[in-house]
Amino acid sequence: MIEYHFNVFAPFTTTGIGSLPHRDPEEACRLVLGTCDIPFWPQLPNMSFKESMILQYSEGLPGIKIDDKRETAWIEKDSSDELIKFYETYSEDYSVAISEGYAKGLYTFIRILCDRKIHSVKGHSTGPLTFTLGLRDSHKRLVYFDEELREICLMLLKAKIRWQVEILKSCAGNVIIFIDEPILSALGSTSYLGVDPHESLRLLRETSDAIEQAGGIPGIHCCSNADWPLVISSNVRIISFDAFEYVDTIMIYPEEFYRFLDGGGYLAWGLVPTTDSINDVTVDVLKKHFETSMGKLSKFVPPALLLSRILLTPSCGAGSRSIEEAERIFHILKELKESMA
Repeated sequence: MIEYHFNVFAPFTTTGIGSLPHRDPEEACRLVLGTCDIPFWPQLPNMSFKESMILQYSEGLPGIKIDDKRETAWIEKDSSDELIKFYETYSEDYSVAISEGYAKGLYTFIRILCDRKIHSVKGHSTGPLTFTLGLRDSHKRLVYFDEELREICLMLLKAKIRWQVEILKSCAGNVIIFIDEPILSALGSTSYLGVDPHESLRLLRETSDAIEQAGGIPGIHCCSNADWPLVISSNVRIISFDAFEYVDTIMIYPEEFYRFLDGGGYLAWGLVPTTDSINDVTVDVLKKHFETSMGKLSKFVPPALLLSRILLTPSCGAGSRSIEEAERIFHILKELKESMA
């Protein structure tokens, strides 16, 4: 079991979710390094289709086919040679690199930090549910519903996590990896009725455990609402949520969140909106929103515990915003932290 030193994260320490709208990776890294206490490598989907959420982690997946012109991807399972080679190569310490063509921001980030060692950095991986429910086979069937493909996808994501933790260790003493699972807000809807909660939990736990076993600190980012007891049970140490729009949803599970925080977990409050609201909000408005939310939550969880286990982030990735809006998001995040810490 990894021994965590979570008290080194001071209350209101800031970081980000992942995506930025930039086409210049150095410019994106400068924004991150200039505004976040825990810098993260920027995902840059506007640079290439291969940097989109699913494709960024698909390299090396047996049978993966990519049409760059149409910006589509799918799996052709008939590639038996690729499957056999993957099975023969894979082991529990197997790692798979994310190449520079799929992650310009990561490689630029590493190059900038190569001559110094900082306290903490953050990486990210698309979660196994979002990955397998966002990718189809050649028959248009969601990969999740093919048991073998679902397992292969999990194996690949774990291998990429091991590689990512190892490469980020060269930059920092602590490596945080967020499992990005926006699909969690849609589970239970008619589109995903066949998704089994027990299988969902297994996939999340195996991903979280892979981060921990590699020496990283596992976190998870969920957009909007989610099955919070499921998320808490996934063995993550940090839960990132949209605190601008959905803070009331976590109040439905006070006992679960109390145990999570009391056991050493952290809540990453996504207070700074990454929606159109970013053009209207101010630091004072967000600070008042936080104080109101704290007043409600402190009826169920001791205020001292809440305040000792807080990180601050944007509510989601900023990749869909303009560069000017992204800069505003992170400068407001920095100012918000300075006004609260």
